[in-house]
Amino acid sequence: MNPYEEKIKQYIQDNHLQAEHLSFTTSCHSVEDAARSVHTSAEDFVKNICLIDQQGNLIVAIVKGEDRVSLKKIGKALEIEPPRTANPPEILEKTNYICGGVPSFGYSATFLIDPKVMEKEMVYSGGGSENSLIKISPQELQKANQGQIIKIRK
Repeated sequence: MNPYEEKIKQYIQDNHLQAEHLSFTTSCHSVEDAARSVHTSAEDFVKNICLIDQQGNLIVAIVKGEDRVSLKKIGKALEIEPPRTANPPEILEKTNYICGGVPSFGYSATFLIDPKVMEKEMVYSGGGSENSLIKISPQELQKANQGQIIKIRK
């Protein structure tokens, strides 16, 4: 198994999270690819948008799969200049996961969760690699990352 997948599976086990790790032979890089892998719709997915603030700190904005993040709302909520999108090398450096497989927890960041995410019974999130997902309730996800619930979607 992929070392990134092993790492997040170990984190789930060590922290006694109620979450299921799923591995596929197909890509889960995009929400559309992931939805095909699980045979469900984009509405059941969350995206973890990795952002960098002026000081170089990681902010992870978690929104439903079909939603987009508002950098202005994030800046206003955190009382900072709007952050910028992290590039793939920064994502790997800050999360220790590759772009396209970043989980919603398991590393140090400021986590922001859009309220629409909390309306779902279960969601799918990145599972550590481009071929894996984590199935988890939004409440357990928030428990895992200590995220703030703030409207951050456009």
